[in-house]
Amino acid sequence: MDDNNDLFVHTVHGAGRLLPSGDRWNSIELDYNFLSTSSHKDDHFTNPPSLYSKSFTYNLTITDKSHFKRFLYIFIALLLTIIFLVLLLSFLPHKHHDSLPSTNLPFTLKQALLFFDAQKSGQINNSLVKFRGDSGLQDGHYRQINTSLAGGFYDSGNNVKFSFPTAYTITLLSWTVIEYHEKYEAMNELEHVKDIIKWGTDYLLKLFVPSNSTATPNLIYSQVGSANISSSSENDMSCWQRPEDMKYARPVSVCGGASATDLAGEIAAALAAASLVFTDRKSYSLKLIQASESLFNLVKNSEKKQTYTMDVACGGEASNYYNSSGYLDELVWGATWLFFATGDHSYLGYATDSFDSALSEELVPDHGVFYWNNKLAAIAVLMTRLRYLLDPGFPYTTVLTKCSELTNNLMCSYLSAPENFSMTPAGLILLKPNSSTSLELASTAAFLTKLYSDYLDSIKVEGGACGDDLYSLDDLQNFAESQMNYILGNNPMKMSYVVGVGSEYPKQVHHRGASIPWDGKQYGCVEGKRWRDSKEVNPNVLLGAMVRGPDKEDGFSDDRNRPEYTEPSIASNAGLVAALIGLLDHPSSTTTRIDRDAMFANIS
Repeated sequence: MDDNNDLFVHTVHGAGRLLPSGDRWNSIELDYNFLSTSSHKDDHFTNPPSLYSKSFTYNLTITDKSHFKRFLYIFIALLLTIIFLVLLLSFLPHKHHDSLPSTNLPFTLKQALLFFDAQKSGQINNSLVKFRGDSGLQDGHYRQINTSLAGGFYDSGNNVKFSFPTAYTITLLSWTVIEYHEKYEAMNELEHVKDIIKWGTDYLLKLFVPSNSTATPNLIYSQVGSANISSSSENDMSCWQRPEDMKYARPVSVCGGASATDLAGEIAAALAAASLVFTDRKSYSLKLIQASESLFNLVKNSEKKQTYTMDVACGGEASNYYNSSGYLDELVWGATWLFFATGDHSYLGYATDSFDSALSEELVPDHGVFYWNNKLAAIAVLMTRLRYLLDPGFPYTTVLTKCSELTNNLMCSYLSAPENFSMTPAGLILLKPNSSTSLELASTAAFLTKLYSDYLDSIKVEGGACGDDLYSLDDLQNFAESQMNYILGNNPMKMSYVVGVGSEYPKQVHHRGASIPWDGKQYGCVEGKRWRDSKEVNPNVLLGAMVRGPDKEDGFSDDRNRPEYTEPSIASNAGLVAALIGLLDHPSSTTTRIDRDAMFANIS
């Protein structure tokens, strides 16, 4: 208010009210005439024409101050009442329909990591799992093969060690540490997850034997143990026996280095990604990089490229469980991780030059699916990270832009799942409706969604667009949470599909070690079948194991002899860990987001 008691206000079109204004531009001038009822001089400032408001001059006279004061008192009382109500509502408990269930997420993550300890093969010192001991110590010594392949992880409920899903598992777990290591550290699980990764990389380093002469070919070991279900002899599939009690032969599947392009690419990716986890151990990190580069360059330069399951000696048995549909995505995947690990732009060049070819060979049922057989969705997200947070520019711009568009489309397909993907009646996304991997694929979808939202948040972008429809970071978060909600018990069965989490969880997990008592006795194959066929709950609780989960109608059978429902696997649990660490907001952590720089530490 100036010396003339003039007040300037804005008119708001359609609002029926006046708003105070600090100056005369685009405003209405009110003259309250508190001291006199006489007219003011006609000396008002004339506003220039405006696109946003019209300017008028009013001469408002207050003739009864008592009414005006009464109006002010009533107005102030109403305002204080509104403020009180707003504060009261803010302190009342709210019902969050889309928030994660009351399950303690740090506890759930700790349990999920314990599952990998339960799957360890080899010499185990101070095992965190009470019903596990040393096993598979003679792995690698079979017929003419005489090498040490002790270590690694048993794949699932059987005692076979498959190299392909093991490498995928280590790649994914390493990715989570690179992005979210501060969260792991805040909950005192960083060293634990790094121990799990190193257990895997130590084993992966044994699988590649480079040629030391023209007479000695390059070799890759793709499998330890027999997965031949039609064999009449005792083996890892026909025999129901704890790993510690195995007495039968453990065959080793061998590939020529150039005849397992996809397997080599995945192992290279795992070693390169893990090198970024162990930057505090420079010699070990360098060892991983050197092995990764050697293996990748071997298959990249080979004229004979093929999937490992096309070679019967290499992946004939594995094809019944982990049949690879192509190798180009693994080569791009390996090259991408080698670029991050080394900073060598030739790897980025290979990845971007080969991306379109890999995309053209993607199977239709695998569109938008990230799992052990298809890495393209994850590659697109990684390339989007590179574009948003570093942007190397030309000549990579075209492919990186395409990857960011694919990532946005991926998010849109998840958010509008009923139109793009099937869903169970209760809301679990079914990325491959005809397979029993619903929870595994929902977990990786949740991980990619949450991770992408963190990328957007780190560059202060509040969401994206699906055509004319917009989505926010909250929408991405809500989708990821909805899938975890389902897995952890918000489903028609009221069942947590992670063992040991919640009040109800599977008690008859399809798992040899968990189903046979840990009582100091040895049980042979015949005796083991008694435990397999028992209707009793497992004597050992396989903490943290995520089973395969429900069918398309949300139904579930807690039956040890129904592995399509109750069998866990290391690849599946890797996706669970990834989704959990992404969604976890730990109060001890200074950030709930990603580490922007760790991925780029070696890139100039």
